Amino acid sequence: MKINIKKTLSISLPLLLGVFLIWYSYNKFSEEQLREIQHYFSNANYRFVLISVLCGFLSHLSRAYRWNYMLKPLGYKPKIANNTMAVFVGYIMNLVIPRSGEFSRALIINKYEDVPYDKALGTIIGERVADMLILLIIVASAFFIQLDVLKDFVLSIVPIKNILILLFILILLGLAFLWFVYKTNNVLSNKIRGFVTGIFDGILSIIKMKNKWGFIFHTLFIWVMYVAMFYINIYALPETSNMAAGTVISAFIVGSFTIAFTNGGFGSYPFFISKILALFSIPLTLGTAFGWIVWIAQFVMMVFFGALSLILLPIYNRNK
Repeated sequence: MKINIKKTLSISLPLLLGVFLIWYSYNKFSEEQLREIQHYFSNANYRFVLISVLCGFLSHLSRAYRWNYMLKPLGYKPKIANNTMAVFVGYIMNLVIPRSGEFSRALIINKYEDVPYDKALGTIIGERVADMLILLIIVASAFFIQLDVLKDFVLSIVPIKNILILLFILILLGLAFLWFVYKTNNVLSNKIRGFVTGIFDGILSIIKMKNKWGFIFHTLFIWVMYVAMFYINIYALPETSNMAAGTVISAFIVGSFTIAFTNGGFGSYPFFISKILALFSIPLTLGTAFGWIVWIAQFVMMVFFGALSLILLPIYNRNK
């Protein structure tokens, strides 16, 4: 019963937050402003949106290739098709249950390629560490370019002090848990130790891999495609086509973090994109329309290829 309640809350609360943000933002618009937003949608050049979707697809395909660089040192080399479909299923699962995509990827590659779940999950965590490093470099660059604007924006919406305290508590609890597991000797502790060891093996595979340059290339390519995916969309609307590079990077960073707030950024992505663009003198109506165009394009892509992957996975692996 408690597990069902927890699962329901993990799905419903982010979704309700997204619905609230949509209601909150649109409730403040007048009828004229709503017609203005509709005008932006009607007059958008969706050829640029399709090109941005292609960039998004290429980034996910590159992620599937990169995964094998981490799995190979562990003795596994899954088919790229299975890797790609696992990646897309992971993204569609994030739309349903936030942050569940990593676990889904590990489960799928375990089922169809016999990669142990704990080791697969460890490699995915290792990927996230590499991705986070690139994102931090982009964030640092953006803060260097737009320090005053981004500093005030972040401080106004993020309770940094509370987050640091919570992070410190979580680290202490995690260390205490690991100490308890490794000091006790029973069936449950042995299973947890084996699982944790498998995860660390997966994470450390990033050090053991032979083709580190291939891994670095795909990591950079993924993030170049992410930025391009966002940047190309500014040409979909004539009013945003002259947006400065610093503005684009700032909005890209804010959008990257807001995806974690709700189910795939539902509601939160266009809300915060409009807020950050408003700091650069871009009207809220224009920023809202732009945020929704970017989000809907990626949402449709993930739903289409994620659903297609769910259908094709058992067909492609029917002989297994």
